Amino acid sequence: MRVAIAGAGAVGRSIAGELLENGHEVLLVDKAPTAISVERVPQAEWLLADACEITSLDEAALQRCNVVIAATGDDKVNLVVSLLAKTEYGVPRVVARVNNPKNEWLFNESWGVDVAVSTPRLMSALVEEAVSVGDLVRLLRFSHGDANLVELTLPPESALAGTRVGDVQWPEDTSLVTIIRGTRVLTPTPDDSLEAGDELLFVAAQAREEQLEDLLSARRD
Repeated sequence: MRVAIAGAGAVGRSIAGELLENGHEVLLVDKAPTAISVERVPQAEWLLADACEITSLDEAALQRCNVVIAATGDDKVNLVVSLLAKTEYGVPRVVARVNNPKNEWLFNESWGVDVAVSTPRLMSALVEEAVSVGDLVRLLRFSHGDANLVELTLPPESALAGTRVGDVQWPEDTSLVTIIRGTRVLTPTPDDSLEAGDELLFVAAQAREEQLEDLLSARRD
């Protein structure tokens, strides 16, 4: 898979390193000469160019990319890169970094963003996830379909503790994707039972989140 990353700062280089370790082809693009540190990620391709310019993106051959990641520290730049990648080059998957949570509402399909990653929001969510039991925590927002990746740790008093996954009437537009039980990561099957303390990850429509939280946190009679 070919991935172009706009922004060769610490975030962009870190993402590039992970992708390269997983066998992907990576191009880092940045307009600042000081950001071009080939020795830090020598396996990647590097391009000194402004990712907001069509000529630069032509040079980067963005039409050959499977994924574009807008990872600069400027939300305006990330939005422009995302829009150009999607509308001018038809990139199938566009992931954008949100630096200021106040701008998160802009990072949606109309700007070409498939997945928006808000670092401040994610960090606060992880703090909430670490200390909350029975409360739904939103980890990641997907632009298409207004869906979110959410997590809830099943409390001991939950009415669903000990219930088979296949016997639960989940809300519409909701899918249980992973059960984290201690150090194990389980792909749920209908025969798996839910246990108190399970960390449950769902992809759910935002409109269903409250209903999902009520279902999972409902106490036994």
